[in-house]
Amino acid sequence: MIHAFESNRIFTGEEWLMNHAVIAENGIIQRIVPNEDIPSDAIITNYVSGFLAPSFIDIQIYGAKGSLLAVDPTAESLRKTYEYCKAGGAPHYQPTVATNSYEVFYKCIDAVKDYWQKGGKGVIGLHIEGPWINKAKKGAHVDQFIHSPSTEQAKALLEYGKGVITMITLAPETCSAEVIELIQSYGVVISAGHSNATFDEANEGFAKGINAATHLYNAMSPLQHRAPGIVGAVLNHPTVMASIVADGYHVDFAAISIAKKIMQERLFFITDAVTETDQGYYPHKLVGDKYESNGILSGSDLTMAKCVKNAVEEAGIELSEALRMASLYPAQVMKLDKQLGRIAPGYKATFVDMNDNLEVLQTVH
Repeated sequence: MIHAFESNRIFTGEEWLMNHAVIAENGIIQRIVPNEDIPSDAIITNYVSGFLAPSFIDIQIYGAKGSLLAVDPTAESLRKTYEYCKAGGAPHYQPTVATNSYEVFYKCIDAVKDYWQKGGKGVIGLHIEGPWINKAKKGAHVDQFIHSPSTEQAKALLEYGKGVITMITLAPETCSAEVIELIQSYGVVISAGHSNATFDEANEGFAKGINAATHLYNAMSPLQHRAPGIVGAVLNHPTVMASIVADGYHVDFAAISIAKKIMQERLFFITDAVTETDQGYYPHKLVGDKYESNGILSGSDLTMAKCVKNAVEEAGIELSEALRMASLYPAQVMKLDKQLGRIAPGYKATFVDMNDNLEVLQTVH
C-alpha cells in the first residue's frame, strides 16, 4: 500500500522543499515528489497547516505522566513515556535510569524486554546513567550506589542487558580501560558524564572510544582558564558529541549559544525529563517548570519540541539546525542515522508536523 504525505513545506534534514509529498510503502520512504507527481493509487494525507520534519529522538528521559521507570519498571510505564514523547514530537526515545541498585537496573531491563514483546513502540534501548560516576559531580544522584566497577560487575550487567542496554553514562576517570573496552564490545555507546575529569583525563577517555558527553556543563568539571576540565575537552574535541538540556535552568541560553557556535553539528538536545513522584531514591517535585529532588535540580519538564522552540527563540539557533539537533544528531550518536533523522529514500516514514509557533500538530509514526 502506497502512502503520500503531502505538505506545503517539508524539511528533509538537509533542505526545505515546497509543495512536495513523501511517498512511502510499508513504512519506508521511497521518494519525495512534487505534489503534482503523487501516484494516482496513493492514499494521501495532507499536512498543509504546518511543515513536516524528521521526527525527534530523545535519548535521555526518565519517565512521564507520574510513572518514573526506576520506581515503576513496567511495560505500562514505558507506554506512558512513549505517549508523552510522541506528543512532543519524539516517537523514538531511550528510557533512562539514574544511579541505583543493580536490582533496579535488572528490573528496568526486564521492563524493556516485556514492552518489546508486547509490541510496544518507540523504545530504542535503555540508557543507564551511573552508578559508575564521580561523587564530586553526582548532582542529584544517590551517593550510596556510586562506585567504580570491576570488570566482573560490568560484565554481569552487560550480559543481563544484552540487546537492551544501548547507552551508559559514566565518568571516564572512575573506570578502567578494561571496563571501557568491555562496554564497547557489547555495542553500547559510552557517554562521559557526572565527571570531575581533568582536561587530559577526559581526552584520554575520548581516545579510548568514548564518543559522547551527557548534558554538557551540568555535573562535570567546568571550563576554567587554568583548568579546562571536561567541558573544555568536549568543546575542543573534533568529533565528540554532547547532549544539552535547553530549558534555561540546567544551562543558561547564552551558554547554549556559545557551545553551539563552537561545536556546530556535535551538539544535540535531550529533555532529561522526569516526572513527579514521592517514591524511590529520587522524590522528584515540580518546582515551577523544572524538577528538584531533595532540593537539588534533578530533571526538566521539557519535550523535544520545546527544546527546538527554546533554541530558536531564546538561544538564537536557526530553525533548520535546531530541528537537526532534535533528530539527525541524536540519531548519529546512537548510530541510527541510516534509518532515522532524515526524510529521504530508505529511511523510516516517521515525521513531526509543526506549526509556525513550533508547536506539534501531529506525530506520524
